[in-house]
Amino acid sequence: QVQLVESGGGSVQAGGSLRLSCATSDYPYSSNCMAWFRQAPGKEREGVAGIHTGDGFTYYADSVKGRFSISQDNAKNTVYLQMNSLKPEDTAMYYCAARDRSLICGAFWSAADIYTYWGQGTQVTVSS
Repeated sequence: QVQLVESGGGSVQAGGSLRLSCATSDYPYSSNCMAWFRQAPGKEREGVAGIHTGDGFTYYADSVKGRFSISQDNAKNTVYLQMNSLKPEDTAMYYCAARDRSLICGAFWSAADIYTYWGQGTQVTVSS
């Protein structure tokens, strides 16, 4: 059974940094689309960053470009989200997601419904 397990969330002051990790287990696809989403209370889930693990191509939401960086460690079956210059509006539950089979990310990478597997989430709180 495929599992995605996030870690690395926490509380930080504005301007600080956090690195989130998403460890995958029993995920059989070495080349696929994975992404980080976030959801704040009362708001819709939004795509933050995506990566195609086959070629390393990355995608970012405009709100995080230049501040967040998504990366992968294939040997550890882990995807990371490095978050710098954090702002209070980055406060949310952050989720890791993976597509089924060896599917690309494409222009719709930030659409939650294209992802089959989800982690349980890790909370990020940024105080001003």
